[in-house]
Amino acid sequence: MRTALGALSGVLAGGTALAVAELVSAWVRPQAGPVIAVGGAAIDRTPAAVKDWAIRHFGTDDKLVLQLGILAVLALCATVLGVLALRYRLFGAGGVLLFGVAGAAAALGRPDSDGLTDALPSAVGAVAGAALLYFLAGRLPSRGPAPAAARAAPERDASEVPDRDRRGFVIAASAAALAAAGAGALGRALNGSSGRGAVASRKDVVLPSPGSAAPPLPRGTRLRIPGITPFVTPNKDFYRVDTALVVPKVDATSWRLRLHGEGVTRPVTFTFDDLLRRELVERDITLTCVSNEVGGPYAGNARWTGVRLADLLAECGVLPPSKGGPADQLVARSVDGMTLGTPVEDVMDGRDALLAVGMNGEPLPFAHGFPVRMVVPGLYGYVSACKWIEDIELTTFDAYDTYWVKRKWARQAPIKTQSRIDTPRPFARPRVGTVMVAGVAWAQHRGIDKVEVRVDDGPWQEARLAAEGSRDTWRQWSFPWQATKGGHTLTVRATDRTGAVQTDTRTRTVPDGADGRHSVVVTVE
Repeated sequence: MRTALGALSGVLAGGTALAVAELVSAWVRPQAGPVIAVGGAAIDRTPAAVKDWAIRHFGTDDKLVLQLGILAVLALCATVLGVLALRYRLFGAGGVLLFGVAGAAAALGRPDSDGLTDALPSAVGAVAGAALLYFLAGRLPSRGPAPAAARAAPERDASEVPDRDRRGFVIAASAAALAAAGAGALGRALNGSSGRGAVASRKDVVLPSPGSAAPPLPRGTRLRIPGITPFVTPNKDFYRVDTALVVPKVDATSWRLRLHGEGVTRPVTFTFDDLLRRELVERDITLTCVSNEVGGPYAGNARWTGVRLADLLAECGVLPPSKGGPADQLVARSVDGMTLGTPVEDVMDGRDALLAVGMNGEPLPFAHGFPVRMVVPGLYGYVSACKWIEDIELTTFDAYDTYWVKRKWARQAPIKTQSRIDTPRPFARPRVGTVMVAGVAWAQHRGIDKVEVRVDDGPWQEARLAAEGSRDTWRQWSFPWQATKGGHTLTVRATDRTGAVQTDTRTRTVPDGADGRHSVVVTVE
């Protein structure tokens, strides 16, 4: 009983520390909370292979799994400290303080740290948790030698806690639990309301009509086949892969973008309204994450509205390297400290590289970068698609390594030619007869020229391609298969407009994107 109560003391102390930290973070900023700060530090230090494994197994729930894992570890450590405090109250309380120091250090070490104030949530929470553990451990009698009168009394279990002490402990523990729950709830409520200004600013945004509207989609761009990926990905279904444990909510009225660096003869700072007053360009562009495995879900196509990034650079005096410019890398910085490096030549070679303000006809969702993000066709997102952007610096690849490059990903990452079977699904059991095999293929900024399907070890047979939206979008394809009874393997490959055929050599996503051909196994009944 005594050991169990000690363990409970530790868990209550840990919960109180987190609850108080949550409350304090509402006055600092949500990202300074210990779980978020430690989680961010863990992501920063996670090897690329482990990060890739997490995305592959947990998908967009990887951040939730990380936070639950942190809470589980903290609960276990708090339990141990609670038991330790039964004999060594100061050591137990000191252990809680050490966890606070670790949380404060993690918060201070984040790229977007606001300075010493970011250490306050972890520090104040740890002091509250340590004080509570010291107090609760003192409510339980220690296991020292019993007084003579007690030794003369009838023998009883040495671990027994007297009813009076137990009642006092329960009262104190219950009060602490209620106070912690209240503090945590208030902190979450305040943190939840901290972005109200940003939410209001997004509601107030009215996107002007684009001066350069997206060309009408050719007839036949969208195939009406059950199970195929739609040509346009709805905002709510668009993949999200980033390191932000808390989605930044940036107020568009106070947002600023600074453009500066090597070769910039006229550094400038833009407001959101500055961008809206410029000619807006609307384009259909498919984005792909470098973490997308062969046949994976991390690709999506949307209609983006924004300002041509090349125009802004040219107005600031920037020249591409091919014309004598000194900078070959554009470093984009996000409000959460993320850095992405994009080849200047690619941004200024005539493709529709945008500072996007809209997605599928509405202001960017917060999860996809509101108020402004980068979109560059033909490059994986980790070198081009900076969300919540606030700074653009022109420099060189030799002078600066961005976030993912420091973690052994490639500096330059053009998207590889890929194709995917959407239907039938793996292990499906279609009927004998005509089975429609269909999916999407992409080679952004090169375009898809041909898609072929193979059944088992048979010959490659050409699929029917849907009309092309543009060379920057994926293409749907279909193949009517005359299915025969038994198990079969269906494989797809694409050929891009340069004549390059999708390779059959499988590689993982690190360091510059996965290679290989997608296949599914089905059983025809």
